[in-house]
Amino acid sequence: MPKILIVATSHSEMGQTGHRTGVWLEELAAPYYVLRDAGAEIVLASVKGGEIPFDPRSVQTPGEAPPEGEEPMPAVSRRFLEDPEAMKAAKNSPSVDGLDMAGFDAIMLPGGHGTMWDLPESAALATLVGNAFDAGKIVAAVCHGPAGLVSAKRKDGRPIVEGRRVNGFTNGEEEAVGLTQVVPFLLETRLRELGGKYECGPDFQPYAVQDGNLITGQNPMSSELVAHKILDAFAGR
Repeated sequence: MPKILIVATSHSEMGQTGHRTGVWLEELAAPYYVLRDAGAEIVLASVKGGEIPFDPRSVQTPGEAPPEGEEPMPAVSRRFLEDPEAMKAAKNSPSVDGLDMAGFDAIMLPGGHGTMWDLPESAALATLVGNAFDAGKIVAAVCHGPAGLVSAKRKDGRPIVEGRRVNGFTNGEEEAVGLTQVVPFLLETRLRELGGKYECGPDFQPYAVQDGNLITGQNPMSSELVAHKILDAFAGR
């Protein structure tokens, strides 16, 4: 069975707003369990290493009402929070600086707004993603996770998204959550600027696209869909 590297953000501040962010838990938990339950070996890492911050809007204590405008926390997120093995991995993640893709079959990048600040700035992550792409290994990302693709290049120096069908959190979705002026760039716009053949479904509905070894999903609701596309890609090899 495949060995898959999942790399999460280490960034916990929402720009200058004073609000906390991090990884959106569903986008980590859903792929983690879809892939692990199918028999894959999962290694959970982060940009800086150590404890991975969870966006507080994606985490609720039992009986707590969700924040205004948010859906109740999915059962898969609750499963992660109550799983000692998963939580130990999330609290003690290795940094991407000490990793390479030699022992992995795929790399997957969950989202959360934290990714918009540190994933594009990580040279180590860009190298991991570029090497995986060039080797024909599966490169997958969901929601804001494709922020980790924007600095990754092929051996010839071209962006890995250039000429590829690609997806991610839409400009419309960013506007809907009121963060267009907070994030350092708009992900849809950047993917288009890099030559990606951006496509999307309706806002806040599951949507994912695969182009060769590149798999991308649009929003938290697309997390399981991305994971199943990863499994289908392995099954087709």
